[in-house]
Amino acid sequence: MFCPRCGANVANAKSFCGDCGSPLPLECKACGSKNPAGKRFCADCGAVLTTDSSKQRESVKDRQPVAEHRQLTVMFVDLVGSTELGGRLDPEDLRDVISAYQACITTIVAQFEGFVAKYMGDGALVYFGYPRAHENDAERAVHAGLAIVKAVCDLRTVAGPCGTLSCRIGIATGPVVVGDFIGFGSSLESPVVGDTPNLAFGLVTMAEPGMVAIAETTRRLIGQLFDYN
Repeated sequence: MFCPRCGANVANAKSFCGDCGSPLPLECKACGSKNPAGKRFCADCGAVLTTDSSKQRESVKDRQPVAEHRQLTVMFVDLVGSTELGGRLDPEDLRDVISAYQACITTIVAQFEGFVAKYMGDGALVYFGYPRAHENDAERAVHAGLAIVKAVCDLRTVAGPCGTLSCRIGIATGPVVVGDFIGFGSSLESPVVGDTPNLAFGLVTMAEPGMVAIAETTRRLIGQLFDYN
């Protein structure tokens, strides 16, 4: 089983993801179906879920935010043409397209050991360097960005054949202040304060479809590992 939040393998976990701290779905002992964390009864068979979800809520709620200074590589992913898609697809089809797009991002980010901090409709905010840090987080972020651009273009959905969808990405690296995770379940997130997220967002707004735009701070860290335009 994989964490629905960050994509980490949680086959041996019980209640929470060991990488991002997100509550895991509850398995019904009666019918085996997966239920969202925090539910008391199975949505499929009505059986009482045996995990004490109230303790789950309390354990997340009781954790106090801890401010921490660190260097972080921040990625913003934006789906191009989502407004046009919303105009020609019915809501259920649009939901399927967005779900496929988000699943694509989650899978690739997990491969490079990043963390999807938040999905915002057709956008995604991703961290490399928190909560798990590596010496080459900037390099991992660029590799992930290039892989996401290609994978989104290769998606076959109700929106159309391969090449119909495209995204653009902005990546920046710099000092930030991060706190512990706040919220619960699907609203779980970790706040980041600093200019780095703003810079990454500014880059994605200027990027062309299919482009990965990186800040100079990120480029200095990755050197000549990639070809630049």
